[in-house]
Amino acid sequence: MTTDETTSASMPAREQTDTPQPTKPEVRGPCEIASNPLVDDLNPKHLRRGVLIPLKTTQEVRQDHVIVQAWITRAPTKQANEVITALRNMRPDASANPLPHLRRCAKPADLPAHLKTQFMNDTPVGRQIHTAKSTWIYIIVGEVKDFAREDLVNAVVGIEGLEKDLFISTISIPLLAPTSQVQAAMWSSQFWPTVYRKNNPLGPHPSIVARGTDEVKEDASLWMALAHRVALQAKEAGIGEAIGAVIVQREGGKAELVGLAGDARWHQEYSNDLFGSSNPMTHCVLRAISMVAQKLVRHERHSQGLPVTFPNIEYDAFQDAPLIELERRCAEQDHPNKDGYLCHGLELYVTHEPCVACSMGILHSRMGRAVFCNHMPRTGGLSSDDRPDGGGRGLGLFWRRELNWSLMAWEWEREAVPDLPSLDPTTHV
Repeated sequence: MTTDETTSASMPAREQTDTPQPTKPEVRGPCEIASNPLVDDLNPKHLRRGVLIPLKTTQEVRQDHVIVQAWITRAPTKQANEVITALRNMRPDASANPLPHLRRCAKPADLPAHLKTQFMNDTPVGRQIHTAKSTWIYIIVGEVKDFAREDLVNAVVGIEGLEKDLFISTISIPLLAPTSQVQAAMWSSQFWPTVYRKNNPLGPHPSIVARGTDEVKEDASLWMALAHRVALQAKEAGIGEAIGAVIVQREGGKAELVGLAGDARWHQEYSNDLFGSSNPMTHCVLRAISMVAQKLVRHERHSQGLPVTFPNIEYDAFQDAPLIELERRCAEQDHPNKDGYLCHGLELYVTHEPCVACSMGILHSRMGRAVFCNHMPRTGGLSSDDRPDGGGRGLGLFWRRELNWSLMAWEWEREAVPDLPSLDPTTHV
């Protein structure tokens, strides 16, 4: 999840900032769950439950099937290099294959069935090429918009062995690289022989996604069960909706609880009219992030011999003081990494997909991973899926090229956790 080439799959090139960037995680097996009275009764019966589904980026959702037209030609195998060189010299930078996810050359037998049929029936030469043991090869030139037909003819004219009437045709091709081996195979049968290079130009590198999934899948259900417990307690206390968040540190083969919070949007509703339920800073995600920050501040002030003071939350926008028993017990515990920076590299588990405000808070806090249980298609900020009933497109804030931070994110299919009271689909979490 850095901007360098080694981990480019976890974060695309971004604006440089002074804040530390997350480092490439080591390959690890299942983590030990650090003993904690808040989770000990959930462990181990809540391990290895549910299914993690990696979120798709906005580009993966909307641009993975852009089709354009490309020129192709053919030449005897012996003259193929000469033709390729002539075509390459047509480009100002004399670059290599401008479509690296497509095979530059393809034997007649390797073409998709519809192209074989088309080229076989076009001319007598085509029938000969496709019905006998062929010594010819097809060559992809580039997008039609980049080359004029006359220029292609002039570039290869005079090369010995080519047809008298030079073969030049157009085909449909996928403009962007495939994001899986399955997709590459499908495109090879539909368009042109396609290569899957085990990368993802539209989002996180597949190996990073797989590694992250392997690291959290063992105990994601444990932390989600705790988030559900927090959510129900917040609802029962009357401070907010049944929504809960848990923050975890995964380091050195150990996963430890760092912070948790329930929704508190109703806490000020009846005490004053200053903020009311529309204050996003009372959402569980921002409250949990702030509580983690408070632990770091508390340690810093204690180490300097300074007193720790807290605001009067009756008049403070940040409802980040503990309000329910689980929050109080967790707040009393020290941060496992007292030299940490914000939520750098930590993991968030939340019962519902965070809203746009909370999603940006997750990014600004430098969270490393996020997992939510209930998709909020109308209000969520992490997912990229189009919203229902003409509600516009999902923002996919977990991975945006124009932002200077990205993280891994999953939707968790619920198993072995209690049902939560239903929310209005327009609720901002």
